[in-house]
Amino acid sequence: MADTTLFEKICAKEIPATVVYEDDRCVAFRDISPQAPLHILIVPRQAIPRLTLAAAADASLLGHLLLTAADIARSEGVAESGFRVVVNNGPHGGEAVPHLHVHLLAGRQLLWPPG
Repeated sequence: MADTTLFEKICAKEIPATVVYEDDRCVAFRDISPQAPLHILIVPRQAIPRLTLAAAADASLLGHLLLTAADIARSEGVAESGFRVVVNNGPHGGEAVPHLHVHLLAGRQLLWPPG
């Protein structure tokens, strides 16, 4: 049996987090090590280790994560000025927790290319 990830523990409320949104499919909370003035993680309750391990059956959930990011951007007042959504995949992609999640970053001019 695989170890429970940090994000699964947050979703189960075993570890505290500053939750800004939750529903039956995902939990969104403020990152404890923000990389922008606004940095929110949107985590599916279903543990998918990374994007490349998602299946066609996960398409609705993946779409829900992006639509939730847009809704949170509106509620946080950054939708008009702009924001970035990021999904890290694998070690070279910056993946730190093996549980697919979306980063919502905003609140300053984000440069391109990133990193």
